[in-house]
Order: sequence, then structure tokens, then C-alpha cells
Amino acid sequence: MNVLVVNAGSSTLKYQLIDTKTHKVSAKGSCERVGFTGGTFTHTVAGAPKVTDNIEFPDHKVAIEAVLKDLESHNVKIDGIGHRIVQGGWYFGDSTLVDADILAKIREVAPLAPLHNNPEANVIEYCLEQYPDLPNVTVYDTAFHFNMPKVAQTYSLPADVCEKFHIRKYGAHGTSYRYISQKVSEMTDGAAHKVVICHIGSGASLAAVQDGQCMDTTMGLTPLDGVMMGTRCGSIDPATVCYLQREGGYSFDEVDDMMNKKSGLIAIAGTNDIRDIEQGAADGDAGCKLAFDMFVYKIAAKVAEMATAMCGMDTLVFTAGIGEHAPAVRAGVADRLAWMGVKMDHAKNALRADGGWCLSTADSPVAIYVIPTDEEYMIAADVERIVNGK
Repeated sequence: MNVLVVNAGSSTLKYQLIDTKTHKVSAKGSCERVGFTGGTFTHTVAGAPKVTDNIEFPDHKVAIEAVLKDLESHNVKIDGIGHRIVQGGWYFGDSTLVDADILAKIREVAPLAPLHNNPEANVIEYCLEQYPDLPNVTVYDTAFHFNMPKVAQTYSLPADVCEKFHIRKYGAHGTSYRYISQKVSEMTDGAAHKVVICHIGSGASLAAVQDGQCMDTTMGLTPLDGVMMGTRCGSIDPATVCYLQREGGYSFDEVDDMMNKKSGLIAIAGTNDIRDIEQGAADGDAGCKLAFDMFVYKIAAKVAEMATAMCGMDTLVFTAGIGEHAPAVRAGVADRLAWMGVKMDHAKNALRADGGWCLSTADSPVAIYVIPTDEEYMIAADVERIVNGK
């Protein structure tokens, strides 16, 4: 199938047209500054040079309209549309073919991820209205974690409160974890059984995956939980929120904004770019050194936590922007975990290879891999699977 994969963010819309048989991307682009003035539409089809047009996008429906009209003008065939949904909430443990009921449920769970679910729901609504014969499939970042063990997903809050407000650990990056768990199985000929996957980008999380099933993950009710990230604080004492409101006079919106957009690496180092932080640390900047050391420490600590969910670990995988491209971060994490049997070949770690590769020593009890993720292909493959009823 030729599948249009759509990812609507709070002020962006990105897309790729993917052939599920060949994995070839025949068109891609992005709409930027959706909902703001000064919008741009960058796009390319069939390997042609990228074109950037200045277009105002008052909302995401106008953005997806521009994308589909551009593809139509190039006579591009679309067999189905796959939509990335950040939060599937308490409803969705697998991808779904969209109808009015599914769309209503996506909006119902939107309070858990309002900046992402609502824009994508608007995109879906447009596609259903204007292209009723095209199948639309929703792929949920939380679905992979949906059936994680109760001991991992349950919060120790009053049961009636959790039930009323649907409070539990939902996790994130599940589409990436599904893809990586399949790839690591292929690369190890099925020898990887207890796998800790580190999806480390500006947004970062880890997951414990045992024989393809999620046993635990680090993000929680929202993507704020877990390791420190580019601009998110990660796990801290929950009473910090109350303290800031009571003693600092901050509103809950101000605390939410602080913890999501002004914390993490950028709060400690003044930048959330790991390359600048590494260079700053090398140049003797105390803030950058502390930020790097904290980042590595907190990832390593969460690896140990994830291994506990499986009573062991035989494989450690790094993926996403930082995981794939920051060897110093990988080395720092692996060296902290040497006591767990993680032995890195630092020469292999320094490589920058296409595709995945192994970077553990021959005698390491725990195999270490770098595997580039491909969430867009996973979404396209899900469209084909759901449409064909597999």
C-alpha cells in the first residue's frame, strides 16, 4: 500500500508517503506555524528538490488540505492514511480503523494530551469528510503499553480517584518500541528476550520489553515522567508542585509550563542541545558538565529499574535522535552499568553506521545495540495490517 502517514503536533503537521512493500518514501514535508502567522509549507515529491511556500495555516484542517491538494496535483496515489495519536487513553490497546465512534473517543481522552490529540482529531475529521473512500487508521503511542502488568501501571492513589479520572501509567513512544522490539529480534535471531530500550531524544523514555511485551516504561500518566529531558524535568518529588504553588505563588498552569518547557537539560545547562552540552562540558562549563552527568546518571538508573521489571536484562538498545547519534551519552550510560554485565566496545561505539549495529564486547553478558527507529514505517505497516484485517 501507498500510505500517507500524518503526525500533527500543537503547531506543526508532518507527513510522509510510504510504500509498505519497498519502505520507499515517495513524498514528504511539513507545515510549520499552524495556528500562528508566518506559516510555511515545505514539501517534495518523487525525489524532486524541496520547495518551501509561505502559506497561512489558521488550523490543522487547512494544513492537511494543503498537503492532500499538493499530492493530488502530482497525481500521487494514496491507498490509506495513518494518523499518529499520542494518547489512546483507557480505550485503545491496538491501532484502529476510524469511524465516528473512534473519533469521539480520541477527543474524549484528549485532556491527557490536549496539544496533540485535538489537532490530529481535526485532521482525521477533514480526511473523513473530504475523502470518505480512503481508509483512515489511528496508531496510538500508548497502545504498546496498554496491557503492561498491573504492578507497573497502577498508581498508589485512592482507587476511586484513579477510576474516576482514569489515572494510571500510560507511557509513550510505543510505536517506536514496537518497531525496535521487532528489529532487535531479527538482528539477534530471536536471542533477545529481556530487552531494555532507551528511546532518547529531546523527549526521552525507556521501556522493559520481555519477548515483545511491555513490562514497564518510564513515562507515566503524561510524558513528563521518567528521565530528565530536553525541556522536561522528569521524575521529581510530586510535592514540588504543591510547594511551588503554596510558597512561590505559581499557578498550576505556570508550574505545568515550567516543568514541561523550562526544565531538564535547558534548566541546568542553558541549552537542550546535547552537542552543545558535550562541548560546553569539554570546555569546562560547570552547568554543562552537571547537565551531562545528570542525564547519563538518570538514564542508567532507569535502565536498572526497567531490568528489575523483567528480573534481568540480556539486551540494551539505544534509539532516537540522541540514542542514535550521541556516543558519549551511550558510553556514559553503559559504563555506569558495568556492574550489571554491560560491557561496551568503545571503538564500535564511536562508529556512525547506517542501520543498526552491535557495540558490546564479545564477552559482554548484555548485548548492546544501536537501532535507528522508524515510527513512520510502523504506522504505515499498521494501516496495511488493519485495512487487510490481519
